[in-house]
Amino acid sequence: MELQKLNIEHVLFLDIETVPEYASFEDLDETKQQLWTEKTKYIRKDEHSPADFYPRAGIWAEFGKIVCISVGFLSLKDGIRNFRLKTFWGEEKSILIDFSSLLNEHFSKPYHLLCAHNGKEFDFPFIARRMIIHNIELPEKLNSIGRKPWEIPHLDTMELWRFGDYKHFTSLKLLTNVLGIPSPKNDIEGSQVYEVFYTENDVQRIIKYCERDVVAIAQILLRLKQEALLKDSEISTVPL
Repeated sequence: MELQKLNIEHVLFLDIETVPEYASFEDLDETKQQLWTEKTKYIRKDEHSPADFYPRAGIWAEFGKIVCISVGFLSLKDGIRNFRLKTFWGEEKSILIDFSSLLNEHFSKPYHLLCAHNGKEFDFPFIARRMIIHNIELPEKLNSIGRKPWEIPHLDTMELWRFGDYKHFTSLKLLTNVLGIPSPKNDIEGSQVYEVFYTENDVQRIIKYCERDVVAIAQILLRLKQEALLKDSEISTVPL
């Protein structure tokens, strides 16, 4: 795919926020505690107990859950750009069902693409795994089983920035900085989502953080295409 020829109106930008499935290690049943202990023993080594390490469980789909999915899509009418944001939040199964409906009803054409930062290693597989866990049929745009890499309709801004260098990892915060894009990390960062969700019970704060990431991802793709960045006046939120 030639990036310069990509119609950005065909792209759905997205970001997810995840937390451990339960508030603490002690809330897991005995079997799940043992499975968590085994899963993380090589990462933890002797530095952390399984309980102390549990706040990081949100990065594994087997032990975490999605608390919100934010999406953004650009429309162009009469030369006026409008980037619309929408966030699905609440009970995880409902989030996934609603997101699946959005894909099936509005972003299911062959030319539609999903775009996230590090999405190929995190967002896309995490969503797919949680859908399977909840016995939700995978939308065609998320079902990568049996497909060749070039057949999967996913864009990843981190992968695009690599330019073929697969050893290279660049965070969203760093990439926005070097490209002159306003940082989305002006309140909380990913490592703080657990505390904000389980201690502060402030889902709206997490949603705003997630939506800022979506805008940043879209801005990165615009910069890579050497197009003008979005202005605040061109961004709006679509209520659920």
